[in-house]
Amino acid sequence: MRQLISSSRAAISQLIYKRILLAVTILFCVGVGVAMANMSRLSSNLIESQALQNATLYAQAIKEARTLYSSDVISPLNTAKAINFTHDNKPTKVTVPVPATFLIELGNHITNKNPEVSVRLYSDYPFPWRRKEGGARDDFERQAITYLTQNSNKQFFRTEEFRGKPAFRYAEADILTPSCINCHNTSPNSPKTDWKVGDVRGILEITQPLETITQKTHSGLKNLFLLLAGLSTLGIAGLTLSISRLRQNAKQLEQRVRERTAQLQETNVELLKEQEKSDRLLLNILPESIAARLKDGQSSIADGFAEVTILFADIVGFTVLSAQISPEELLVFLNEIFSSFDALTEKYGLEKIKTIGDAYMVVGGLPNPSTNHAESIAEIALDMQEELAKFNVKHHAGINIRIGINTGPAIAGVIGTKKFIYDLWGDAVNTAARMESHGIAGAIQVTQSTYDILQNKYLFEDRGIIHVKGKGDMNTYLLAGRLVSAVLV
Repeated sequence: MRQLISSSRAAISQLIYKRILLAVTILFCVGVGVAMANMSRLSSNLIESQALQNATLYAQAIKEARTLYSSDVISPLNTAKAINFTHDNKPTKVTVPVPATFLIELGNHITNKNPEVSVRLYSDYPFPWRRKEGGARDDFERQAITYLTQNSNKQFFRTEEFRGKPAFRYAEADILTPSCINCHNTSPNSPKTDWKVGDVRGILEITQPLETITQKTHSGLKNLFLLLAGLSTLGIAGLTLSISRLRQNAKQLEQRVRERTAQLQETNVELLKEQEKSDRLLLNILPESIAARLKDGQSSIADGFAEVTILFADIVGFTVLSAQISPEELLVFLNEIFSSFDALTEKYGLEKIKTIGDAYMVVGGLPNPSTNHAESIAEIALDMQEELAKFNVKHHAGINIRIGINTGPAIAGVIGTKKFIYDLWGDAVNTAARMESHGIAGAIQVTQSTYDILQNKYLFEDRGIIHVKGKGDMNTYLLAGRLVSAVLV
């Protein structure tokens, strides 16, 4: 049976181990899939972020160049009125281009140097000579003009096909500054003459290809992915080794637990046996209910009983017998007699109190009160006579028994803390002892109180008045037999 249980545990452990590895593998695959999906999204975000950063720097550089040109070149020359300013900047003429023309020319130079990059300046109000190329040419530019006119402090961008390749198109508002207002409002060719500082004069757009940025980003993310995959593989390998080690430790621990459990079971069995021995020994000394109260922690036990019946019995002729046989034989005989009395005590539900030498004391009606305690004591007294008669026949002996019985109130309790006993006190106990000591060998002497309870159920002989030591004159009776077959309930 143990081998079957052990095999079942091993199979269950192996199944759990395999399922853990399967779960780890599945989680790894799911994690790789999620990582790839997130890296794809991250790649797009990084590409767009890098492109936006580049375009913003381009735009800032161009606008700073125009601002510098306007403030440090145009303004001094215009004040000196030494040079002509024109929108038509041609190398054959001695002229200086206006800032807008300078910005357009700068964008053309950038585009010529980097064919894939486009820098444009366009508006809803282009000068007449720029109407063809200075206005919006596609949906992006029209949307940029509309959006940035209303949100001049923001940016407008998106990724789309440009000249057959993926590109990032970025636009921001070109806002009129104080140095430009006068020129735009007084020029005879200006399409609008009510410009104010802060108005959106046009849109600066920078378009750049995404191929280079995409390649660099993908290359970086690929390396990152390979690093994460390597780390994940190492992690799974480590986890697998850890699980294997834990499994081995669990087996060792389980073996130790089984061994310790077996030891504990054996110890518990031994403890149970010892507990049973202790309980049996305790029950041989004390009534069961009293023993239970002691085990529950009661240290002082004393109970009063309104009516109990006490019996004292003394073996007559035992002293003579003890002089004729060895102490060992005497002990065997006494043990045989008292053992038969013990069996009778148990038969009638009575409580043996003690034996003193060849004297035997038993009581009815405690520790659990009863209504037939007197009848039970009468029955055991008659049976004691019969048991002793059987003993005499068996061992060819001539010993006899003297019995005294009394009914009355008594106190019962436990005396002592180590070698404790359950004992009785009270005048009724002393009177029962006197009935035995003042009795007749082979007879059962009872008091008036006991006779009053039993007179209609048993045969009695009136012994008459006798003088009892310490009690004075007492009328006593001798229990002679059963009036009818007594049935105890």
